[in-house]
Amino acid sequence: MAENRKPTAYAIGLDVGGTKIAAGLVAFPQGVVLARRTIPTLALRDGQAVLSDAIALAESLMEEAEERRLRTLGIGVGVPELVDPEGNITSTHSLAWQDMPVQAEFSRHGPTVVESDVRAGALAEAMYGAGREYRLFVYVTVGTGISSTMVQDGRPFAGARGNALVMASSPFTVECDACGKALSPILEDIASGPALVERYNRYSSGAARTGEDVTIAAAQGDEAALRVVRSAGEALGNSVAFLVNVMDPEAIVVGGGLGSSGGQFWDSFVASTRAHIWAENSRGLPIHAAAMGADSGLIGAAASAFRRAEL
Repeated sequence: MAENRKPTAYAIGLDVGGTKIAAGLVAFPQGVVLARRTIPTLALRDGQAVLSDAIALAESLMEEAEERRLRTLGIGVGVPELVDPEGNITSTHSLAWQDMPVQAEFSRHGPTVVESDVRAGALAEAMYGAGREYRLFVYVTVGTGISSTMVQDGRPFAGARGNALVMASSPFTVECDACGKALSPILEDIASGPALVERYNRYSSGAARTGEDVTIAAAQGDEAALRVVRSAGEALGNSVAFLVNVMDPEAIVVGGGLGSSGGQFWDSFVASTRAHIWAENSRGLPIHAAAMGADSGLIGAAASAFRRAEL
């Protein structure tokens, strides 16, 4: 008897970041990228200029799909911002797209879903990556920023307003017992890629430009880099353990350029996470590096459009 297979469908996914926009034509249900494009975001420009470039990128991939005689079901757009359940962008952390009709502009070219990049990446991991075998897992992405989402039954949880992803941008205020000073540390100022650069350059005579520069220096035994990387991993683990204590997931999946970098950062993060998990039978939960790599954002964005078309 022939195996019953779903026919192949196609969608376009865009991963719009502060540095670059990656886009791809993706085949489903396989999750294979058939064609891709990448351009610099140049995010300091006005929002309309960035939006025009992103739409042109989608149009280019739609033209390629037509040349291949492939009918696309829609467009998915992942952004490093807060996105409400209706697809409206409600923050301006990296892109000046708040209050702009981003979804409506893309929809002129096909049915469009706008989603936060962390939920797009989590969806890709749930469908094809390290989260595939779990019903309930926490996805954390660490790079230029730090975000998280809970994934249940293959669906990232957005919350009532789309804001269930902010784990590292708000201060944790505490008073120092020794001096009485009010401290308000922010995780992104300690453990993100830009934070590693700023802290390393402050403590050493080095001139790191990226988080990767700092992790490489740590791997080579640079004491200042080791101190920065270890403390960053420890701070991240403390926060991720809090998510475990509150949500009780089966596993943790960590993506992003820094989150999946391995080495001392990863070792410190894992040890700190386990040390701060309260329940003994949760402490040994699996902690995985994301499996989808640099394509997770665009595949997950396209998957959002594919899933919407299936409903």
